[in-house]
Formats: sequence, structure tokens, C-alpha cells
Amino acid sequence: MLTFRALGPFQACHGDTVLDLGGQRQMAVLARLLVAGGRAVPVSMLIDELWPGEPPAQALSTIQGYVSRLRRALEPGRAPREEAEVLVSAPPGYALRAGTEQVDSWRFENAVKTEGEPSAVWELLGHALALWRGPALAEFSDLPWAVTEAGRLEELRLIAVERRADAGLMLGQSGALVADLEAHVSAHPLREEAWRLLALALYRSGRQGDALGALRRARMTLREELGLDLGATLQRLESDMLSHAAHLDLRKEAAPHRESVSARAAEPAALRVVVVDDQALVRTGLRVVLDSEPGLHLVGEAEDGEQAIAVVRETSPDLVLMDIQMPRLDGLTAARRILSDEAPPKVIMMTTFGTDDNLYAALRAGVSGFVLKTSAPEQLITAMRAAQAGDALIDPAVTTRLIAAFAGRTNPSAPPGLAGLGDTELDLMKLIARGLTNRQISATLAISERSVAQAVTKLLDHLGLFDRAQLVVAAYESGLVNPGDVGR
Repeated sequence: MLTFRALGPFQACHGDTVLDLGGQRQMAVLARLLVAGGRAVPVSMLIDELWPGEPPAQALSTIQGYVSRLRRALEPGRAPREEAEVLVSAPPGYALRAGTEQVDSWRFENAVKTEGEPSAVWELLGHALALWRGPALAEFSDLPWAVTEAGRLEELRLIAVERRADAGLMLGQSGALVADLEAHVSAHPLREEAWRLLALALYRSGRQGDALGALRRARMTLREELGLDLGATLQRLESDMLSHAAHLDLRKEAAPHRESVSARAAEPAALRVVVVDDQALVRTGLRVVLDSEPGLHLVGEAEDGEQAIAVVRETSPDLVLMDIQMPRLDGLTAARRILSDEAPPKVIMMTTFGTDDNLYAALRAGVSGFVLKTSAPEQLITAMRAAQAGDALIDPAVTTRLIAAFAGRTNPSAPPGLAGLGDTELDLMKLIARGLTNRQISATLAISERSVAQAVTKLLDHLGLFDRAQLVVAAYESGLVNPGDVGR
């Protein structure tokens, strides 16, 4: 069977025989068609992407020569005038016709997106990860399209490593996973999911001290590298370990797991999402996150604020993930215009570090959340789910920086003072300023989620605000919250 390998040195094989695909540029034609996933690639695009900048004068005839020689290599028994079946003409260009089982990267991606019981996931992803023989598409690292695809595949690989480890923890293989997870964390120290898995593996191996030590290392790494504290998930895990929470015991996880499956079946209709970021690699990573999470559907992409407005009006999404700093029209201005439309979607702003003045202004504009691009995928998903439920999630790390930057400032359009609020309302406001959702506040205060929602509505009405995100602004404009209070 004819097969193609992109997860390592780029190859095409007939059985065990590696085919001669010619020189680097000729191989790049086949690799580009493979990356297209079976879709046609116009010749003009092939020329632009194989010779970035200024293609040679005879680029068209050169491409046609490459295709002709590749066809002979891939289908050596084909008669001269017989129509090609693998590298086919697909006006105005060419396409690669192959089944998923013939392309290692296609098989791998399909496996990563497959759901199942822990034992099935463990076995499937083990075979999938074994397909990797080295960095993907490394021969073409001077071509932007290959760099983007290699980044996407590498992100999928990391997700596969973490999903398989998660399945292994459910299967009781904690001790055996520790060494591999230590290596994974060492190679990717900014991935919070990696730290979560390592700490949980240590804890379930009877090494509570080492587990808490891993979380301390995670906190130190994030602070030194990014100036951030642990995300909400790792903070909860640390707290649960200190209190020996029952759900961390593997023997008690079966019933909650069944409940989570039932809850997932009862989730609302798919959330339609538009992604806006000027960096192709970021958009690719977000596509991977959305594809891997049931109930999230990507309906459009944009590279700047102007495109975002057009795409939103064309697709009518439920949610927009918007980068705050972009060329042409920045995310803040675009968000204001989108939110001023009738029945607008929810908008969640994304930032790497961000400009505090812009973040502050966007909060006042009524966005439904902030997430850091460096956050774990689950943090992004939590923010989207919160927006879908009419809630809002402000990343605690972002909130901390905002309060630190604006502590002591006053704003002429700030809401009235907090006079008349009781201790219960002030406590609620502080929790909102910390970035907690209604569900998290419910667990913290040991009251029903419905009661929290009612209290938030009353608080908004009392202060004359229309969005809970503005409660964060009110909290530090009034001096209720100080920089040292957030994240505790």
C-alpha cells in the first residue's frame, strides 16, 4: 500500500520501500498537498508558498515538471496517458487523493480527536504517538506554511501525551507515569495541564509532599517566566490535596465519572465560535482546542478587527475569541463595535501580556471574559462555557495585574459608592473580583448556584451596572479590593 509520512523525515513508501521523491522543492509540492488534507491547492498558491517573496520566471512550468515526476514516482505502473489517481489535477491546481490510513499525520489527528473509555484512549493514543519519528516537516522549516502545520501537529502531540497520561491515571498507573510526566514538564514547563497530571500522579502514588512540591515548582516557574500565579485549576488541586479531598482518590472516581458523562450528554446545543487573531499559529492552536472539545463549533476566523466585524455579521456566532492587539483595527475597537450591534455575541478577549489601559477599557465596554494565551486549554474552555451560560470569567492573573495597575485611581464615570451593601454583598463582590464563576462562588460559600445568580443580579441592579465584569472594575475603583487580595 502507498503510504505517506510527515511525522518525522518526509517520505512516501510502497510497502517497506521508500520512494525517491526528488529534490527538496519537489518534495515540498507533495508535502504542501498533504498538508491541505485532500483539498485542492491552486497552482498560484503553490508558487507563492514554495517561493516566498519572488518566484522564478518559469515557476509554472517548474511546478508542472515537479508534479509529473512525482506522479511517476507514486504510480510507477501507470500508463503515460492514463489519468493519475494519487496526485490528481483539480483545477485550478492539484490535490492529493489518499485515505486516512495512508497518511500518518491524518491517522494521528483522527486518533487524538477520538473519544472513548480510558482503556481504549490509552491504547489508541499509545499507537498514535508511536507514529512520530522526529519533528514534523522539519525539511521545510524555511517555508511559513510548513512551520504553521508543524506547530499545529506538535500541539496535537502534546495534547495526545496529556490525554494518554490522564487515561493512565484513571486506570491506576500513577506510579509508572511519574517519570514520563517529569520529562514532559521539564520539556514544556509552561503547560499547566502537564503540572496537573504530574502532581496528581505523585499524589496517587502516595507522595503527597512531592505532589505539593511539584505545584510549588509550577508556581515558581510561572512567576519567573510570565509573572503569573497558578491558574484556577492548579490552585483548586493544591487546596484539594491539602484537605485530602475524596475525589482525588481513584477508588472514588467511578461514580463522578459516570455523572460527568451524563452531564455532558445534557449540555446545550453547540456553541458557535469565531476566532480573531493576527497570528496564524495562534489561530491554528485555537482550532485544535475547539475541535477537541464536544459542543464547540468554529464558524469563522479573522486576522484583524475589520475582518472580525465582517465575519461576525456574516456568521452570527454565539461567541467571539478576540486578540486585543492586532493591526489595522485593534481588538478593543472591534469589540466595542461588535457589542454595540443588536443582539451581539459574547466577546472574550485574549492577551499574552496585554496593555493594562486596554484591558481596563475593555472591561468597561462589557466583554464577557479575559483569558491569557498561555493558559491551559481547559481554562479557555471554562471561559467559553461560562460565557455560554451567561456568566463571565476573568482570568485571575489578569485581574491581579489590572488591580495592581489601577489601585488608587478614580474614574469620573465610576458607579456610585458601595454604601448600603452588607457584608454578604461585599464578600460576593470580592469573589467576583477574584475571577470566580457562579459555580465556584457557590462551592466557596456553600450556597446554591441559583442563590449566587440571584445575588449577583441584585448587586448589579444596586450599582446600576449591566455586566458582572464591570463589578471587577467597581471593586478596585472603590478600594474594596487591593492587589494583594486577588488570587488568595
